[in-house]
Order: sequence, then C-alpha cells, then structure tokens
Amino acid sequence: MSRRAVVVGGGLAGVTAALRLADAGCAVTLLESRPRLGGLTHSFRRGELDVDNGQHVFLRCCTHYRALLDRLGVSGDTVLQPRLDVPVVRASDARRARLRRDPFPAPLHLARSLATYGVLSPRQRLQAVRAAMALRRVDRDAPDIDDVAFGAWLTRHGQSAPAIDALWDLVGVATLNAPASQAALSLAATVFQVGLLDEADAADIGWSSIPLQRLHGDAAERALTTAGAHVIAKAKALEVQPIGHEWLVRSTAGDVVADGVVVATDPVTAEGLLPPGSLDRPAGWSTRLGMSPIVNVHVVLDRPVMPHDFLAVVGSPLQWVFDKTRAAGVDSGQYLAVSLSAADEYVDVPAARLREQFLPALEQLFPAAAEASVLDFFVTRERRATFRQAPGCGRLRPQAGTAVPGLALAGAWTDTGWPDTMEGAVRSGQNAAEHIKEVLAGLAPADPERSRPVSAGEIAARASS
Repeated sequence: MSRRAVVVGGGLAGVTAALRLADAGCAVTLLESRPRLGGLTHSFRRGELDVDNGQHVFLRCCTHYRALLDRLGVSGDTVLQPRLDVPVVRASDARRARLRRDPFPAPLHLARSLATYGVLSPRQRLQAVRAAMALRRVDRDAPDIDDVAFGAWLTRHGQSAPAIDALWDLVGVATLNAPASQAALSLAATVFQVGLLDEADAADIGWSSIPLQRLHGDAAERALTTAGAHVIAKAKALEVQPIGHEWLVRSTAGDVVADGVVVATDPVTAEGLLPPGSLDRPAGWSTRLGMSPIVNVHVVLDRPVMPHDFLAVVGSPLQWVFDKTRAAGVDSGQYLAVSLSAADEYVDVPAARLREQFLPALEQLFPAAAEASVLDFFVTRERRATFRQAPGCGRLRPQAGTAVPGLALAGAWTDTGWPDTMEGAVRSGQNAAEHIKEVLAGLAPADPERSRPVSAGEIAARASS
C-alpha cells in the first residue's frame, strides 16, 4: 500500500495510528507541535531529576496499551504486579487496609479484601459488596445510562458519603478524573466491571520503571523511524483541507499532501482543524465536552519515609502517593509524587500555598517525614489532562470516522467505550488507523507519482483550483 498518510499529534493516540499505518505500508508523516513525542505522558529534566508530568499507571486489562509497549520494545521497562495489592491508609487515625485479590475466580477474588477493609465499618463493607454486585449487572450500553451520575446511583444502592470517599472514589477519581458525584455511570461501570469485577487478574497494577519520556516518546520516535515514518517535531498544524481526492495539511513546518489524515490532538484543537461538515456535532461541541485538570505535588526528601511503591489515602487531600526515586534517578533519599486528580481546587493555587498544605499532610501520614529535610518541592499541572467525564459526555464523543472520506479522529476523548486513559488513547489510534486503511483500500491503484514529494507551487495550485 503506497498511500500517503498524515497524523497530526504525537501522543499515544497519534503514535498508535502512525505505527499502524506505517506497518500497513503507508508513507506516514507525523506532525507534533511539541519538541518531542509523548503528548500528555512525558518527562522533563529538573536539575538531576527526571520528572514525569503525571503518575500514569496501567492495569493488566489494558491489553491494547500493553501491546503498544510490546511494539515499542519497552515492556521490560515496566513493572506489573503479579497480584493486585494496594495499601490504603485513613489519615485521621492511621487505620490501614489493603485492596488485594485472592486466587479465586471473579468476583470472589475480592471477597476477603472487602470483608476486611478496615477503613469502613462492617455494615458499610456489607453494603459495598451488595453495591458491587449490582454494579456488575449494569448494562453500560443501556439507553440513557450516559445521563446518570455515578454518585446518585451509589446513593440509591445504599452507599454513604464516607463509603463513597473511602472506596468508590479511591478508584474512581484516579481513573475517571472526577468524583462519583460528577462522573457518568456508563464510564464508572466500565472501570469497575472491566477493571475489578469481571476478571480476577484485570486490576493488577503496572507502572514504568523509567521516565515516561523514554518509555513512550523516545521509544515511539525510534519505532516510527524504523518503520519508515517521517516524524516532524515543532510542527503545529494550522489547517486540514480537502483538495480533490487528497488532503492538504498546513503546518508551521511546511505543507504536506496526503491521501488520508488522522487528527490526534486535544478536542478543542481538533474542532478548530476540521473542515466544515466533518462531524455531526453543533459548533462548540469540544468546549462542551470540557476538561478536567490533574495536579502533581513533588517532594524530594533526604531520607526514605514511605516503604511502599505507592499508597492510597482516604480522608486526606493526598489521594495517591508514589515513590518515584528509582525512575527519576535519585541515588539517595526519596522522591515522592502526590497525584491529585479532579484537581479543580488546586490547579490555580500557588506552589507555596500547596507546600503549606501538603507537607504537614505527608508528615501526618509518615511520621519520619517530620524529621526529614525537604531538598526540593515543586508542582506540575495539566489543565487539560482529560475531558470532563460527566453525565451526558457520551453523546459529545465522536467516532473515529468523520463524514469526509479519508479524515479520521484519534484521542482518548473519542468514542472508544473507555474512559480517558492511556488504554483509551491507544484504542482510539487503532480505530482511526483502521478507518483510514479501509478508505485507502477503496481508492484506485496508487500511481507511483503520488508517492513523490510535492512542491509548494503544486500545493498552492491544487488548493486554489
């Protein structure tokens, strides 16, 4: 297949689409506005530290994302739990519990864990089991389920506010980037059914043992180059325009003509690039889809204070705490990253004020932290970390294919059936690539001339004709 394809955007969705198309024999050009690939899963240097912009974990059930890691040749640079095991602590009284699975078929694999979940009362645990069984029966494709709030559903099924905070939001906020009260039941049901309730080993947690830039962006550039794709960084797409049966993509790095285009940007950028009539959506649909921020508080200490790879916290602003010491290249002491999902209340707070709030919270959780010296403290913020996965969001998420042949969309915000996660991003890239491949397969046999470089003069002539 000697067709030409352009992919706009070098995050996980764009990388997946570009690799799929290159593997199918397309001449692929990938345009990325940033200096490097990786999108929202990248790293940067801060002195001697390699800093991930966010704490991105995956589950064993994220089969498409894990297949991408295999394709990039970096699966060996990740850790995957042999069995789900999440230490949990209640900040108010240091009461500890664990969410871990036993070697039994689902849903019995979690029975003992829920029965002994010490941050809930015995009555709350029993009610949680009943709610879990009811959630397992929810039809994610039922009419109008997208309009139901997960929190309202939990309340109807006997879940109190403390139970929602200590159990359901412990998982839901981290995966949906929204509390139960603001999350769509359809997406919450996907998280809990696929991730926890249907298969015993689905929720085993994995993470990167190297900086995310190396795991995703750098590895993707190597794989794409080896596959024959042309990667152009610092190339912001300005316009995507049909010219006859071809496509013109204008960018700050020059213009490219192709037979098919995948737009794999954030939704607002995508809406601005798409030609009129591409989607059956009202103007401003991407703004209505919204965005939800994630904030990370980074603390480097002169000594270890947390004996876990990660820890979930209830009754505290801390949410989840990760040990990033090894991945960041810290030789001594400990580097902790506090991940704050659904972080509307923190995204505009100055770092000095966050320090005043979160250092005491860490000391309450880890008494040894009170004796440790803080070597560094800083904050990273992703204002558009995910779309806002609220009731009604499903009708705003477009499919991969558009109304214009040869133009497809990719991004975790498209309609993948999954929430906005790394798995969802990879699935979206696969969907977009398959759509483009089908369109290109239906074209007339490729003329060898179509694979040659096109001059600026020819492009201008085609665009104006």
